[in-house]
Amino acid sequence: MSNSCSTNMATIGRSSGKLLQKVQFLTGFSRHLSTVKCKSYKNVWKTCACVIGGGILLYTANLRNGKTVYALKGKQPEELSKSVKLTSRERRFIKFASVEYGGQLYMTPQDFLESVVEQEPRPRLKRRVLTAKEIEQLRDQVPPLKKGSSQMFRSMRDKGIISYTEYLFLLSILTKPASGFQIAFNMFDTDGNQRVDKNEFLVMEKIFSFAWKGKRGLTDEGAGSEDGHQYVDDDQGLQRRHNVDTLLQVHFFGKKGTNDLKFEGFRKFMENLQTEVLELEFHEFSKGHDTISEVDFAKILLRYTYLDTDEYDAFLDRLLDVEQSGISFTEFKTFCQFLNNLEDFTIAMRMYTLADHPISKDEFHRAVKICTGIAQSPHLVSTVFAIFDQDGDGFLSYREFIAIMKDRLHRGFKSYAKNEGWEAFKTCVKQEMKSAV
Repeated sequence: MSNSCSTNMATIGRSSGKLLQKVQFLTGFSRHLSTVKCKSYKNVWKTCACVIGGGILLYTANLRNGKTVYALKGKQPEELSKSVKLTSRERRFIKFASVEYGGQLYMTPQDFLESVVEQEPRPRLKRRVLTAKEIEQLRDQVPPLKKGSSQMFRSMRDKGIISYTEYLFLLSILTKPASGFQIAFNMFDTDGNQRVDKNEFLVMEKIFSFAWKGKRGLTDEGAGSEDGHQYVDDDQGLQRRHNVDTLLQVHFFGKKGTNDLKFEGFRKFMENLQTEVLELEFHEFSKGHDTISEVDFAKILLRYTYLDTDEYDAFLDRLLDVEQSGISFTEFKTFCQFLNNLEDFTIAMRMYTLADHPISKDEFHRAVKICTGIAQSPHLVSTVFAIFDQDGDGFLSYREFIAIMKDRLHRGFKSYAKNEGWEAFKTCVKQEMKSAV
């Protein structure tokens, strides 16, 4: 046998030994899990099987190719250290954006709705690359502001494009209380004439481009301008600036871009979008009926939290003794409108209780009405208390209530940002276990 063959055999032998050690370790880990008693660990077996199988395949592929496997396709080792770390919102936009034009990614109206209510985007082979003619056709199909409705995004489906900057703007709308609509409008109204024109609206993109550069330590070398607008030539295709009329630009300012946006039209658009997303969530559980069950209501509130499976089950089990008359859409909507005023509610409760002690139903009902001007129904208040009243004494631990409702309000984005590496893996396992219950 030649020296080269001997060397290769020795290398394969050492590699096989390492592979065997890894398999033994993973097998031992899985045996350890079997000693843990939890009714929902049936899904953990699936997760572990995927992890073990994927690890073995990746390791063997690494041996076969004789190369180091890197997470970013097409990146060399020295480039990995310079790779941009994307935020949770950037990753989610890239994940759901289904169309592309001129190297920039865009969402459709349906993409946006899915991104705020679904875990994963609908299956697709690849992104659709739009032509200049298709961009013009999309512009012609956008309804004017006076014809806006709480069905607009659903009726338009794929007939429109939304940039990443506008995606951030739309996300912020979902958590704005009615009292904040005027503030949001005034931020765009730079000259204070109670009208916003297209150039004032596009200031949002300029601000974002500067923020993008500053966060990544970029200089003006990585930026440029087209038709007076700033853009960043980023690899992700999030902030490349092109002279493209998006859905919001056409809807707000007309096909020629010469209309002015007044506050009343802006306020109506924000209300319609909030209602549309809430209807989408509600109908997911109502299945054509006028109400959802109290358990379904709890699931909607808890869907963005990171509770252990036993904790999650405990919240739902408390509803067994509650009157099962159902939650109407009006009740659901008014409660979500209250959540948009959660900061004011927190301040009110701190002033009201002074000592952070649990609160009664009457105190809760009064504080909510003070903050929102809207009274919650007695049945909805009883349902909320049943969910969060751990010891059944008729009082609400509002610290835990507020913490969980903030996750609901921000739709998990703040929690996602904290989870990296092993923490992210544990969170994923918890979510898998929760979904199987």
